[in-house]
Amino acid sequence: MGVQLTKDSIDLGIVVPDGAKALAFYRDTLGFNHVATTPMPGGGGTMERLLCGTTLIKLVVPGSEPPAVAPPGGIQGATGYRYFTISVSNLDEITAACGTAGYTVTVQPREIRPKVRISMVEDPFGNWVEFLENGE
Repeated sequence: MGVQLTKDSIDLGIVVPDGAKALAFYRDTLGFNHVATTPMPGGGGTMERLLCGTTLIKLVVPGSEPPAVAPPGGIQGATGYRYFTISVSNLDEITAACGTAGYTVTVQPREIRPKVRISMVEDPFGNWVEFLENGE
């Protein structure tokens, strides 16, 4: 038996070393709705909770520096979770806004299948975010 969903999306936790920089990207540049700042139980730190549609993005700022940092390089940089995809209707606009704000655009807007285009951008910590525009 598989999971029995109670929500049509997932919650995604991203551990970040700098909450202000993370909020500048996810809230101010991408426009996610900031819903709460909550303390992290157990080890100190805080969690910034933002909504992207019905997906909750949890930006976790630990109370102390973690013992390891994910390697850079996006998809080809390592195994494990390397990027997540957001479906949008304004691919060119949001990609340009990220570039103008100083974030690295790792994949410029391009067609990957007929009527399907993507771009990819790095957040301030090297995590990749893919934008997907489906023209069907």
